[in-house]
Amino acid sequence: MRVALFLTCVNDTLYPDTGRAVVKLLTRLGVDVDFPMGQTCCGQAHYNTGYRHEAEPLARHFSDVFGEYEAIVTPSGSCGAMVRELYPRMGERARTEGRGDTLARTLAPVVPKTYELTEFLVDVLGVTDVGAYYPHTVTYHPTCHGLRSLGLGDRPRRLLQAVKGLELRELPGADECCGFGGTFAVKNSDVSAAMGADKVRNAESTGADVLCAADNSCLMHIGGTMGRLNTGMRPVHIAEILASTEEEPLV
Repeated sequence: MRVALFLTCVNDTLYPDTGRAVVKLLTRLGVDVDFPMGQTCCGQAHYNTGYRHEAEPLARHFSDVFGEYEAIVTPSGSCGAMVRELYPRMGERARTEGRGDTLARTLAPVVPKTYELTEFLVDVLGVTDVGAYYPHTVTYHPTCHGLRSLGLGDRPRRLLQAVKGLELRELPGADECCGFGGTFAVKNSDVSAAMGADKVRNAESTGADVLCAADNSCLMHIGGTMGRLNTGMRPVHIAEILASTEEEPLV
């Protein structure tokens, strides 16, 4: 199977190890992974900030870059949700504005074959035990886009439960937002910081060493809060845990 890695802006700029972990993991599972060099932003930041028309060229470019692949895999629930949930809305909105169906037809091919990493592993490859080894106590935070937009459900948990050496601990208030929300954290900083502090206190109550999530934007917010509160926990993307093995462990 030939798939494309859609790394996303945040990961490319700040968390390249997550992308390397995805490639390592999928290659270990027998998947041929390409990294299209022409990829840029999916347009989520523009769209969510109200610049809907400015997001359209980025969406068209995404379709041009990724359209030929059998599947598009991303380690970001929020960017995956942008393609799956909001690209169809963009196309329909253009149609209702009298601009025809060109945008909808351009974006349609990439929508059904864009997968967040954990749903690709469970739903497409049909695996939950990926041969990982991670001897730490971990609590899992289901991010808003993964939980509500993509409906990831228990897929990430099933993958984590199959990791050798990993002890998974329940996170109180797991379905509550961490407070990031992209530009929400900038426009409503006090509320965002309070929500982040609540999330970190709940994570600390588990006694886990690591807080895991499937989206580095949320982990960036949570990790910054952990640093300010001087906790002993670490934020780690689920891809890095699943890529870790006894032969090549993630420290």
